[in-house]
Amino acid sequence: MTDVALFAAVFLACIVEAVEATTIVVAMGATRHWGSALIGSIAAIVVLAAAVAIFGPTILLLPLAVLRVVVGGLLLVFGLQWLRKAVLRASGVKSLHDEDAIFRKQVAAAEAAQADRRFGVSDWYAFTVSFKGVLLEGLEVVFIVLTFATNEGNLPVAVVAALAAIVVVIVAGAIVRGPLSRVPENTLKFVVGIMLASFGTFWGAEGAGALWPGSDAALLVIAPAVAVYCLLLVLVFTRRRRAAATLARVPVAAAAGGSSSVTEEPRREQPAVEQPAAEVPTKKPGALARFGLFWYDFIVGDDWLVTLGVVVMLALVAVAHVWTGAWVIAGVFVLALIPFGTARAARG
Repeated sequence: MTDVALFAAVFLACIVEAVEATTIVVAMGATRHWGSALIGSIAAIVVLAAAVAIFGPTILLLPLAVLRVVVGGLLLVFGLQWLRKAVLRASGVKSLHDEDAIFRKQVAAAEAAQADRRFGVSDWYAFTVSFKGVLLEGLEVVFIVLTFATNEGNLPVAVVAALAAIVVVIVAGAIVRGPLSRVPENTLKFVVGIMLASFGTFWGAEGAGALWPGSDAALLVIAPAVAVYCLLLVLVFTRRRRAAATLARVPVAAAAGGSSSVTEEPRREQPAVEQPAAEVPTKKPGALARFGLFWYDFIVGDDWLVTLGVVVMLALVAVAHVWTGAWVIAGVFVLALIPFGTARAARG
């Protein structure tokens, strides 16, 4: 991968996460206190920068094969998560990611919270929400930077690309001082999901011992193939959604008596009467449990079966690496995991 391609890949991936983080910070600043929101953001960025500075050079010392198996597998899991959400949103099965709605939700929560000054920070709520938002979204940025940088052995270019994405989004957020709804985030997530899945498949299989035809040039085939495959899935799920909507209509007898002709009319459901929810005491998980659940969600994602499929794929490639066509195993698994995970997410 050239430096330009590395820069573009990291930039596009990071700009999506930066948009989500900026939406949270702008909501806190516009509603509560700009100074506290910015201090919280800066504190989170310092923590993330320290993580890159500490772990970046350390990870680069690991054997390249080990790096590519682990990092490639994680990258593929990330990419499959993004792709199944993108396919379902593009096909209308799930609603599009709406930064305006997220902004309004953050504003409503901010307006309801009480003012509290701590440790010299004027508004502790604005500081805390901004810090958590930037830190959580930034963790994915750090992961993307380290994965691409370690596989290509070029940490400076990846870091510059991530910083460029962050600066662009921050400047845009400062100008509009509102949700960055004009950014085509859903399209970007589709593109980035294709990139992550493609690079993850390539690096993971290569680290497990597979030899791709054409070496790095294989990515020029893998990425377009994944893109076309996902677009076809969008068509499939769009038709399934429309077919389900058609089946939801019920035949209604025509007005003429005894006539066998029927018309179709949407089923009218009686408005549900909201019942007061019974208060069930729940025990909140402890700090250690929350820490473990966070990393489980971050690494495994929202479908453990898909993650297990990725692990099995890498294991089979490693066993069959002496076969020149071992890369086929990776391709077949990915082509199966994308619709499998998407169908499961649609049912959920």
